[in-house]
Amino acid sequence: MTAGMTSCGHKNAPQEEAPIVDVTTVKGVGEVDATTFTGRTKSAAEVNLAFRVAGQIERVLVKEGDYVQKGQVVAIMDARDYQVQLAATQAEYEQVKADAERVMALYAEGNTTASNNDKARYGLQQITQKLANHQNQLADTRLRSTISGYVQTKFHESGETVSAGMPVVGVFGSGDTEVEINISASDFANIDKFTSFGCRFDVTGNETFPLTIGRVSQEANTSQLYTVRLKFTGAIDHKKITPGMTTMVYAEVSGNDASGIVSVPASAVLNEEGKTLVYIYDEKSGVVKSRVVTVTSIQRDGTMQVENGLKSGETIVVSGVHHVKDGQKVKILEKPSASNVGGLL
Repeated sequence: MTAGMTSCGHKNAPQEEAPIVDVTTVKGVGEVDATTFTGRTKSAAEVNLAFRVAGQIERVLVKEGDYVQKGQVVAIMDARDYQVQLAATQAEYEQVKADAERVMALYAEGNTTASNNDKARYGLQQITQKLANHQNQLADTRLRSTISGYVQTKFHESGETVSAGMPVVGVFGSGDTEVEINISASDFANIDKFTSFGCRFDVTGNETFPLTIGRVSQEANTSQLYTVRLKFTGAIDHKKITPGMTTMVYAEVSGNDASGIVSVPASAVLNEEGKTLVYIYDEKSGVVKSRVVTVTSIQRDGTMQVENGLKSGETIVVSGVHHVKDGQKVKILEKPSASNVGGLL
């Protein structure tokens, strides 16, 4: 009776469950990697229009979304002070001109000195330049668009006082559209390793539009990021893709072309008994085996560069390494289905 009970107990003894782990594929640092950026479409021709003189805005003649032609007046400044200034200079000019012409006529007849003639001539040149400057200032009380396009932003309204150079109206051109992204300092330092760019829009489905680098800012902004402008290399539908739209930019980056060196997540590497190890996963058997590796460097992005022990294309454990043993059978963490977000189906 006792023997029978003992036999039954051995038969029903629970077996150890295989630990669940997450895995990834080893990639050589010389291989192409992919990264993404959030971008925004911008007009290739985009300007902030500003008065060249200071004063109170009398009227802003456009509203956001209006189309303007190059040379069209978009705002007018109260010009009274500049009109008075010009009238005074005009009167001064007439007097100086008359005096100068009289002196130069006397000099031509030999009735005055060369010194007096030079003073008259230089004085006339000076007042002529002053008159031209005040004429320009009066003309500058009318703000004209320097490009044809659409009004994007009104920075100031009628009645506000602005300084010279302070933006009043922002206009973007109706021609070429570009994509603007901001990249980190490390990406900026390795900008020559970006091999390709492409972007997608919600309004165009899964279509990817190829891009190429147009220009890169050489100075970081307040967020310590560098601005990159990307140009479309092919034709786009300007009715669907307009300035101001958000887009996802996909980029491919080449590595350091260092033969035999691979990149692995830092979470895959552990130290046991003075050895640096990773666990290799065999897909056919479902078993993991430890392997000694040599770490050559630790990267800022949370990866390590490894030589001696790993090859590109091998599968390693990246999560759960502290709960597995050499030769142990494991289960792979199931990835959520792209069509079953949140696991609700």
